[in-house]
Amino acid sequence: MKWKEYCRGVRRGVPVGVGYFSVSFGFGAMAVAQGLKWLDATLISATNLTSAGQFAGLTLIIAGAGLWEMILTQLVINSRYALMSLALSQKMGSRIGVLPRLAIAFFNTDEIFALAMAETQPLTVPFLLGLGLTPFLGWTGGTLLGALAGSALPEMVRVALGVMLYGMFIAIVVPPARQEKPVLVAVALALVLSCLFTWVPGLNRVSAGISIVICTVAAAAVCAWLFPIPDEEVEA
Repeated sequence: MKWKEYCRGVRRGVPVGVGYFSVSFGFGAMAVAQGLKWLDATLISATNLTSAGQFAGLTLIIAGAGLWEMILTQLVINSRYALMSLALSQKMGSRIGVLPRLAIAFFNTDEIFALAMAETQPLTVPFLLGLGLTPFLGWTGGTLLGALAGSALPEMVRVALGVMLYGMFIAIVVPPARQEKPVLVAVALALVLSCLFTWVPGLNRVSAGISIVICTVAAAAVCAWLFPIPDEEVEA
């Protein structure tokens, strides 16, 4: 029974793993293009498993940011995982121990969370561990191959691969922004604030990590005030 549940989780996670591979390939190539070693880039993916956090962290590493700036930025960017883990724990039951919960929390990404919450039957440890296996392998393996390819490719090509990052974010942001007004407003606010921190004298002296935190919190706070979720949806 446990083995069948594990295999079912692995099968459900295969599409996510394939998608992660393509994105993390760009991360590995970009990390090497910015001066990181291929092993360092691979270890970052193997121990984090968070796309937005890693790309932001790479920006801070390149900018020479301090440790506390890095911690604060990652805390803000990845704070959603705390809420996602709380929601996921409600479907896991109370008999699951601490160590399995820690392992499941490590694999808990946006896509894995969505697949897990879509399950109609009670979640089991073998299923959740299997669900996180292929995304983990895809994310780490893609970073490794991207970093190795970036090391072997000419510098001009390595720099060009960095454009994949911006294409990825455009592909993620544009479709929901066209469909939902709150997302569009949040993106526009973050864009305007980011431009201010880049070009306005005085503001452009703020470090990359702090500016990311301010833009994220400010855009989220304004949209939470302008577009509150109705009580009926919260209860549902």
